[in-house]
Amino acid sequence: MEWVVTTGKTVDEAKELALDQLGVARDDAEFEVVEEAKTGLFGRVKSEARVRARVKPAQVRPKQDRRDRRRGNKSKRGGRDRNDNRNDNRNDNRSKHQNDAGNDDGGAVATATDDQADAKQARTPQQDQQRSSNGQRGRSKRQRTDKEHAAMEDNGTETEVSPQEVGDAAVAFMSGLATAFGAEATTDVEIDGTEIDVRVSGDELGLLVGPGGRTLTAVQDLARVSSQRRLGDHETRLRIDVGGYREKRKGALEKFAVAVANQVIEAGSTKALEPMSSADRKVVHDAITEIDGVTSRSEGDEPNRRVVISPA
Repeated sequence: MEWVVTTGKTVDEAKELALDQLGVARDDAEFEVVEEAKTGLFGRVKSEARVRARVKPAQVRPKQDRRDRRRGNKSKRGGRDRNDNRNDNRNDNRSKHQNDAGNDDGGAVATATDDQADAKQARTPQQDQQRSSNGQRGRSKRQRTDKEHAAMEDNGTETEVSPQEVGDAAVAFMSGLATAFGAEATTDVEIDGTEIDVRVSGDELGLLVGPGGRTLTAVQDLARVSSQRRLGDHETRLRIDVGGYREKRKGALEKFAVAVANQVIEAGSTKALEPMSSADRKVVHDAITEIDGVTSRSEGDEPNRRVVISPA
């Protein structure tokens, strides 16, 4: 994900401007302070703070953890092998002593053999079946352990995920979600480099949007988990739109921003808008930059952060 560079009177102000440009919440972004703000005489700002920011990459499990786990499994198997070798040595020694005793007294060996035969005959069929079941469970457990270890070895090598794979996974998730909501919808994807836009079209999709688009925001977070994070992708930027809501919302916000900007120019006074999400604030800021005579900034803390439009 590309970095954006913003400046402000303070580091916090520069960070908030970066969030507005990225269109994400603070928890979904990471920052680098390039330069602190410097003040001159009487507290005047000599140079503004400069900050680099980008959308925070999705976290994947480091390879080192998997290597440590594999080494731990190998150590455990090695310990079992050593124990098996010691048991084999003890069994060999025991057999050797028994053979020596048999050479000294053949009658004792014959007696022991007869006792073992009597004990075997004394066992019930249920006991024999239980011993057989225990042996089968032990073999099955060892086979499962070997298969799991082989799967871990195969998964040890990570492969690069393409934007197309992420887009296909997001399309599959949204199609399944629309079906679960009982809606008849079609889902398509548009990929431009690392930018992925998934659009869901159909009738009666209001439940997937929710009041003010809040449900759509939650659905987008789930789609990112199902596609980007599950596949280990941290390069693409995924956006979800349902029923053309985001396009309609963008158009309405742009018209609203132009109307408020004209009011500010005529009255010559500052006007604060209602609290908005970071994505909506970005639309307003982009619209204001196209109008001469006004500027915009964001003030407040989430979820009550809002855009303030002032005369230039």
